[in-house]
Formats: sequence, structure tokens, C-alpha cells
Amino acid sequence: MNLRKKFTAALLSCCCMLGSLISFAQPAQLVNPILMGFYPDPSIVQVNTDYYLVNSTFSYFPGIPVFHSKDLKNWKQIGNVINRTSQMDFMGERMTRGLFAPAINYYDGTYYVTCTDIDHEGNFVVTAKKPSGPWSNPVRIPEVRGIDPSLFFDENGKGYIVYNSDAPQNKPLYSGHRTIRMYEFDPVTLKVIGEEKQLVNGGVDLSKKPVWIEGPHIMKRFGWYYLYAAEGGTSVNHSEVVFRSKSVDGPYIPYDKNPILTQKGLPEDRKNPVTSTGHAQFVDGPDGKTYAIFLAVRPYEGDYYNTGRETFIAPVEWKDEWPVINPDFKEVQYGYPVNIKEVKEKGTLPQSGNFSYTLSFKKALDPSLLFLRKPDSTAFSVSRKNGLTLTLKPETIMEFGSASFVGKRQQHLYNTIETTLDFKPVAANEKAGLTIFQSETHFYFMARSWANDKEVMQLFKGKPGDKGMELLTEIPLQTTRSKLHLKINAEGDTYSFYYSANGKDWNILKEKVDAKFVSTKTAGGFVGCIYGMYATSSGQPSGKKASFKYLKYTGNDPMYR
Repeated sequence: MNLRKKFTAALLSCCCMLGSLISFAQPAQLVNPILMGFYPDPSIVQVNTDYYLVNSTFSYFPGIPVFHSKDLKNWKQIGNVINRTSQMDFMGERMTRGLFAPAINYYDGTYYVTCTDIDHEGNFVVTAKKPSGPWSNPVRIPEVRGIDPSLFFDENGKGYIVYNSDAPQNKPLYSGHRTIRMYEFDPVTLKVIGEEKQLVNGGVDLSKKPVWIEGPHIMKRFGWYYLYAAEGGTSVNHSEVVFRSKSVDGPYIPYDKNPILTQKGLPEDRKNPVTSTGHAQFVDGPDGKTYAIFLAVRPYEGDYYNTGRETFIAPVEWKDEWPVINPDFKEVQYGYPVNIKEVKEKGTLPQSGNFSYTLSFKKALDPSLLFLRKPDSTAFSVSRKNGLTLTLKPETIMEFGSASFVGKRQQHLYNTIETTLDFKPVAANEKAGLTIFQSETHFYFMARSWANDKEVMQLFKGKPGDKGMELLTEIPLQTTRSKLHLKINAEGDTYSFYYSANGKDWNILKEKVDAKFVSTKTAGGFVGCIYGMYATSSGQPSGKKASFKYLKYTGNDPMYR
């Protein structure tokens, strides 16, 4: 009997060990999006075994997040390119202006980021010895007129800057007619050399009137120079196309099977659709295979989405020395099995799939948190005792200034966000709470405030056209405590707003509010929704303060359940 027990135990142990080996041998899964929420216009560079990725931030500060990864799956934000107010000024700009489409490169010990400040600086370049920074002040490149500049360094050491520009002779044949152009670029002086050269006119086939050829990159492989770019505009007609040449300055011949990536024309009623794919860049993975990172969106209905344009990944197959993205599927997949060993860094916030996290504001603000245009160091502080404290400023989120606002991206279609607010208003102009912010005219604001000689909870909605806001509901606050718990629940096309005195028993402020109002399709622009901790004195001076102890976020999208 004892022998039988020993044999059984040994057999079970072997099975467990075998199971562990089988589990370990299972391929990793690249889960899309690899950066969830408002992380558009991705650009990536590989340096040895490290990958660095940047995104557009428009008029948010800090600008241009820098992410690091060893495996293309787990990404940690290690800094921001524009993290000093002396580098760039976004005051007076709409949130959807500012910084467009950065590109990151590495050459001879130096990291480069090129980008477009659409209203002020134009095209510029910044440099750093470490991708985490510090990054230099911007150096303008006035000769480069257009958007989406990207660098390419050839094997002979020559550098080039390629970008989207106007139609030939600035005489477009149709709306959206653009070109791809190039200068030689000196990586030391950061200046262009010689004459501008036109590489692509209009797109793949000028006779078909292609629009918005943009986001260009050049790479060299198999003795060919590949120029690839987006076409069709950054919405449902978005696509990626490719050209090649034996010479860096052309002529570039388009692939006869373009586009190499698009979701245009797929059934609109497909489950959990991915749309608007484009603005891609190629990179070789740790497994030696080629991958494309690109932007795409996840609508909850039609073309409605609140999470903005996100960063996706898909495999690339080289067919007859042409690159094809997502070759085995028509639809971009939410997961790709890969033979890549995962490497997770400590202190990394999750970025893909369903996840949750809590930011505690005890020492410093996480680098993913955002200000509107410019942080006011006199109006916020962080401490272990009080968390994040905001001073009520006259500025509001409806204006083009620097309101008392600190925000975190909405990263799921279905999610919950919670915080504690420590604040006691004594006048109707004093308001603090949580906002879902898409633009100066399209937002919701859940506020603790004062009305009719008593404390109230209010919910406001932006009023496009008059730079104001509409009161949706107002109810008396049933507590005298200064500390209040706030919660917002997103369910695709609706938001629900709650408050609680103890964090357990939740009171409804208003449920099932229309989320489409703050979607990109309704509000316009290029940004996604931001959950903001916000305090204002509504145009009047005030010395009052509001404190937020933590920010707890939980995502629960159906495609990952």
C-alpha cells in the first residue's frame, strides 16, 4: 500500500513538472492594443536588445511619452521628451493642436526625436544621450514645411529627413492632395543639406486621387530602400502603403498589392472590430521576425470610440521582398502568438488587456499623468499626507489656459475610476471633482459645490458654441464630512456618476449619460478622453484647495474577458 502511494505521488509529481514545462513552452501572446487609450501616431526604434516607442500628445503636457520594452509586449514609460516648460509653450492652443506625429531614431550614440508643433514651432528635432532624457531644447528645421518628419540614416553615414508636404508647386489637383519629400540631414549640426526632393506625388496612384499621404518612414533591406506611409486620412479609410527604390532619392515604385494594411471594407457588424489602421513603422522583434506597430481604434458602435487612437502591433511577412502587415488575416487580431520570452520591468503600469492599478500620489506624479498645456507649479503639490492637492484657480477647462487639472487616459471602453476628494466649498463658484475631458467644449464634470446655502453634487456637460457648460443635475449632499468618494463607470456608450461618504455605499448622481458626446466622432480632433482631477473657482480668485488621495482604475473590456 505504501509502495502504491509512493508510486502515485511520484507520478503526480512528474505530471506537474511536465505540465509546468508545457505551460512554459506555450508561446507568448502579443495582446492588442499594446498601449491602450490615447496613444496615437506611434514610432519605434530598436537599439541592441532594447525598444523605445513614442506617441503624439498634441497640447497636453508633458509631451511625447517615451516607452521602453525588451519584448514588444510589456512597455514601461521611462520619461517624456517635452518635460520642461522652457522647451515648448502650448498656451492658447486647442487641445487637439500642439505636437503631431513624433518619430524616434538612433544614430552613433545619440537619440533623435523629430516632430511637428503644428501652430508655433513647425518642424523640429530634439536629441538625448539616453532615451529617458534629458532631451535638448527643440531645434527648428524651417526648410521642412509640412508634417510628420522622420529621419533615416543610411549605411554610408548619410542622414535624411522625410516628411509630408504640399502638392507640387502648392497647386493641389484635389482636396487632400499631398506629397512626400526629403532633404539630406546633418545629424551633428541638425540642419538640412542641399535641395528638397519630391519622392511621392499624391500616393500610390495619382489618377485615383489618393488623399493625405503622410507619416512616412524609410528603411533599407534586400538592397532596396522602402518608403512606406499612410494614405486615406486617419479615420475609417486609413491604410498603409509601400514603395521601393534602388536609390534613396528614388524613383519609388508602389507595390502592386497595396495597401499592405487596412481595415476598410470589412463587415461593419463584425464582433469587437478594429478600425482606422495606419501610420505604421517596422521593427525586428527579439525572435528575428519583422513586426509593425501602428495606430488603430476600437469603436463600441459604428465609428464611435472614446479611448482615442491606440498603439497596435501585428506581424509582417516579406513576400517577394515586399512587406505585408497582418498577412494571415483580414482583420487585425487582438492577440498574436509569438516565440518571444516575456521581460517585465519592475514598477510597470499594465498597458494591454484588462487590468487595474492605483496611483497614490505619495511622492511624485506618475509620468503618464497629464496637464492641460502647461503645469502651474504654484497650483499643485504632492505629499504622503494629502496626496495630490490642487489650488482652485479662476481658469476653467473651457478656456485655452492652464486650469487646475491632472488627468489619466481612459484606456478601456468599459472601466471604472475612483478617487477620494477632500474639499469643502463655501461659494457657488468653488467646484472640485472628476471630469471626463475630450475638448474645451466636449466634457462631463462631476463637482462638489455650493448652491442655495448648502453643499451639492452637480453634473455638468460642455456646451459647444458658447464656451459654457450645462447643468444636467444637482442634488443636496447628504454628508458634512470634507472627505468624499467619487466614481465614474464607463460602459461603452454611457457613463454613470456616483459619490459616497464611506466608499462602500454609493449614491447615484446620474446614470447612463451619453458617452458619444465626448467621442472623437462627435467632438472631433485627434485626442481621446482623459479622466481629470479638477478644481476651479470659475473665474473668480480663490485660495481654497482640494486634495485627491489616490486614483484607482479598473478596465473590463469584453474582448479580454
